[in-house]
Amino acid sequence: MIDDQASSLRRMNQSRLIKVIAVTGGKGGVGKTNITLNTAISMAKMGKRVMVLDADLGLANVDVMLGLRVEKNLSHVLSGECTLDEVLVVGPHGILIAPATSGTQSMTELTATEHAGLIRAFSELRTNIDVLIVDTAAGISDMVLSFSRASQDIMMVVCDEPTSLTDAYALIKLLNREHGVFRFKIVANMVRNMREGQELFAKLSKVTNRFLDVALELVATIPYDENIRKSVRKQKAIVDAFPGSPASVAIKGLAEKAIHWPIPNQPGGHLEFFLEQLVVEKMAGGQK
Repeated sequence: MIDDQASSLRRMNQSRLIKVIAVTGGKGGVGKTNITLNTAISMAKMGKRVMVLDADLGLANVDVMLGLRVEKNLSHVLSGECTLDEVLVVGPHGILIAPATSGTQSMTELTATEHAGLIRAFSELRTNIDVLIVDTAAGISDMVLSFSRASQDIMMVVCDEPTSLTDAYALIKLLNREHGVFRFKIVANMVRNMREGQELFAKLSKVTNRFLDVALELVATIPYDENIRKSVRKQKAIVDAFPGSPASVAIKGLAEKAIHWPIPNQPGGHLEFFLEQLVVEKMAGGQK
């Protein structure tokens, strides 16, 4: 019993440092995965222990973008064949990847219970990390909603296309009205300059301010950069392949900012990543 309590307290102390960020966008093709990976690598270069969860469960591509070889994935965790720790693969600068499957329809049709099972699996994680970045699928499926709601911060990636804005609004509306999410961090991606990014943010804010009770914050404007295509072909992150490029500089700035976003010190009243540790932490705090 004493050993169990000591183990719980050790893991509780680790959980205090775990920041969980969901990167989503509603529409595909807005650059979510690129922003996820480059933010993760930038944080790792700053000394953080970072894990990326490829939460596009049926169309996974995080490992492909980095040229990594994967033997087991999240489907094996769901089936009970192995633990979450056993599927992790190491990427550039020591970032850890929790890979999903590609071309597997059954993984796109998981039940709410199975989504919850994956989220709860993180409470059993033995690998020490500081940051978990969740790269969600496109769209407004239950899978996207589950993983977004279970995160502490939601980074909504938008670009200057009408469908990007309408899809982002639809996702924000669902998360707000159906799941009680009120704060969203906006990344304006593939813009020509900062002014265009601010105008894009203003368009989205105008609609949400009129119809929803939410608070949006523009946290980054990432310029359009041809070097992103070049880095994708090289299967390298742009912050490694072209560290001085405009997009790299902007993403590094986003990573520096995100590191300092506050971490909640108690559960939010719904299913979250690392929820069990937060509950133990709250109980331990009340016993002091």
